[in-house]
Amino acid sequence: MPTRRSLLAGLASLPLLPRMGLAAAEHRLRLASAPLQIAPAQYGKTDLWGVNGSVPGPALRARQGDRLRVEIENALPQATSMHWHGIRIENAMDGVPGMTQDPIAPGEIFTYDFALPDAGTYWYHSHAQSVEQVERGLQGPLIIAEDQAPEVDQDLVLMLDDIRLASDASVDPQFAHPHDRSHAGRLGNVMLTNGQMEASFPVAEGERLRLRLINSANARTFALGLQGFTGWIMAYDGMPLEAPEAIPDRMLLAPAQRIDLIVDVTANAGEDAFLIQFERDGGYAQATFPVAAGTRTVRTTPAPLPPNPDHPIDLTNARKTTLRMEGGAMGGMQSASWQDEERDMRALAQAGQFWAFNGVVGRPDAPLVRASLGESVQITMTNDTAFPHAMHLHGMHFAEVLPEGRLGPLRDTLLMMRGETRTIAFNAHNPGKWLLHCHMLSHHAAGMGTWIEVVA
Repeated sequence: MPTRRSLLAGLASLPLLPRMGLAAAEHRLRLASAPLQIAPAQYGKTDLWGVNGSVPGPALRARQGDRLRVEIENALPQATSMHWHGIRIENAMDGVPGMTQDPIAPGEIFTYDFALPDAGTYWYHSHAQSVEQVERGLQGPLIIAEDQAPEVDQDLVLMLDDIRLASDASVDPQFAHPHDRSHAGRLGNVMLTNGQMEASFPVAEGERLRLRLINSANARTFALGLQGFTGWIMAYDGMPLEAPEAIPDRMLLAPAQRIDLIVDVTANAGEDAFLIQFERDGGYAQATFPVAAGTRTVRTTPAPLPPNPDHPIDLTNARKTTLRMEGGAMGGMQSASWQDEERDMRALAQAGQFWAFNGVVGRPDAPLVRASLGESVQITMTNDTAFPHAMHLHGMHFAEVLPEGRLGPLRDTLLMMRGETRTIAFNAHNPGKWLLHCHMLSHHAAGMGTWIEVVA
């Protein structure tokens, strides 16, 4: 299996990040400049923005039912905020500037304090100037343990990212480039796993692992596969499946999505197993697992993960609406409303705005849907653009409505390919104002955002 290619020649493997244990319910996170050596020593350090000095930030671990209290100190030159992605959270703690809180100014401290109703794999990231701030490193895992966790030999978090570096290993500073905003988003030229270009996780023959895969990239959808393992998909976006699913040859992981796997090591001692990232010209090692001698045992299919609290969806009586995505390069959008004024595509492009939902650029004054607490909502989304979009709903999980009215697994982010029409449904069980947006972060910055209100 080839090692990871990059723009920089001769890049060597980097040391592992420390593995984190279960943490207390209270944390203090300092966001500050963090020059880190993500490239080999012959290159300079990359000026990243770290969380407690690391990129990604420390893994915050708690148990289902805990209350998490996180004090954020902003030592950056920009205002910021922190979004707790996938947590069915109190609205005031959701971390969206201009909607749920004022941004945290440089030098200020803000405390997030919220309950953790669900177990699973989640993450935290900046929700202010996020194209730059997430790219520079303001992100980290949030792992909520089940009361009865599955028996595994190792529980590993793999945060998959890409970053766009110049030839001197500095971060490319063009965060609002019109091509990124109007095309596929800001795609990096260096792939990272847990902040490393060559991530390695020692394992032994026959070990059973829980792999928590998190896509924290600005815009890249990872096409992933495994070599030297056999196993099962256990959860999507933190929400357990009713029954484990066999892992297919390829798994798509869109920006902000997560997949929990349980895998058994089938490679022999002295070999390497791999998490593979597929590109047009073949597969490359996203992470390597050197295999030591161990004991092979006959393993059975794992039991499903314990279910999270259920909020039933009533399709028969659901409030229905539609969302049409339009704009971007090679799209047919001629004009759209922005800042309460109809503008042609030339004027929008000059303002760095390229995308619209239902003919409106950016977050509108009125919500896409205003639902009563406990009401079911159904949204039919059409991607009338030339590019994929990772649609993320804050505050609640949804299920895709499949043929014959069946509901798919719960998710918080859905990858919509070009030309697709798909329908999602959810129980509006969480009061407040909730963002619905494309998690290709350049697309959100260039117009792809709306919101939903749940009224108690």
